[in-house]
Amino acid sequence: MLDLRYPIIQGPFGGGLSSVALVSAVSDAGGLGSFGAHHLQPGEIVALATQLRKATKSPFAINLWVSTHDVAEAEMTRERFAKAVDRLSPLYEELAVTPPHYPDRFSATFQEQVEAVIAAAPRALSFVFGIPGHDVLQACRERGIVTIGTAITPDEALALDEAGVDVIVASGSEAGGHRGAFLANAEDSLVGTMALVRVVAEEVRTPVVAAGGIADARGIAAAFMLGAEGVQIGTAFLATEESGATPEHRALLFSRAARQTRLTRAFSGRLARGIPNRPMSELAEGGAIEPYPYQGYLLKPVIDAARGQGRTDLYSLWSGQAAPLLRHHHAGELFEALIDGTDHLLAGGPTGVERAIPDA
Repeated sequence: MLDLRYPIIQGPFGGGLSSVALVSAVSDAGGLGSFGAHHLQPGEIVALATQLRKATKSPFAINLWVSTHDVAEAEMTRERFAKAVDRLSPLYEELAVTPPHYPDRFSATFQEQVEAVIAAAPRALSFVFGIPGHDVLQACRERGIVTIGTAITPDEALALDEAGVDVIVASGSEAGGHRGAFLANAEDSLVGTMALVRVVAEEVRTPVVAAGGIADARGIAAAFMLGAEGVQIGTAFLATEESGATPEHRALLFSRAARQTRLTRAFSGRLARGIPNRPMSELAEGGAIEPYPYQGYLLKPVIDAARGQGRTDLYSLWSGQAAPLLRHHHAGELFEALIDGTDHLLAGGPTGVERAIPDA
């Protein structure tokens, strides 16, 4: 369906963590490189697709968020915005940054963004936080764009299946970054990868891709045993030098700090998993968390400055629970190890999956 040599998708990262270099490295290796574009304007998405086509001749995916507002912009009044800025003033002052101004609007709409993606016609459109309308899915079919929807519960997977999405990513709660819930609160939708993939593969007709807690060949082999036809790997690719993560973030992914992760709404207003740091506790305790997309807009000056200053105590450090398994610092080396290791396991090598199954 995707014209891939190997059923491996690189997880898409938003907020500047995706990169053209990482997408092209994964796609050229035979997988599906993915670029998180939910923060981009339509014109930027078109320009991005042009850059990606120059970087690789292989298939790639562009990822969007279907739901772009948890609260309508009319509810984020100037008065409410000013109070939010005041609550965050200690962080602005600490990093010597100017607080953000009240904008004409806070973000582009999904409809605007998806029209740009359809016009750009990448091999795949992947998405989280909902299901595009029938008109969007039909337009993708007409342009030959494979649609890849994300479910974090079995009910969400069934909804994607019923809508006619081409591929379903079953993303377990072990995954790093945002929990893309759309049928219930994210806190009430925390299903582990092993249970989620097994149930979804049993209940839907659509091909299933396993995600969450997969960082090595054993994870891939296990996903296949659970009924998945492919895997999506995020944190292991985020940790490579080709990603858009800062050197300090990548170093922490290989450190003992990544052995503990936490779910938080502090950085964006939506639930996401990362390495614990100050905003996770301070903003929650101080009641300084606005809904998406306003929280991210309010914190952008802080996060940008903190990244530039190497202040890992103050910006988001997304990480999944499989970070202790990371070994590779380059995307090409990681991809080769995943392929070689999985082939060995599925062939029943010395530590292969056949040895894990007891004799009858």
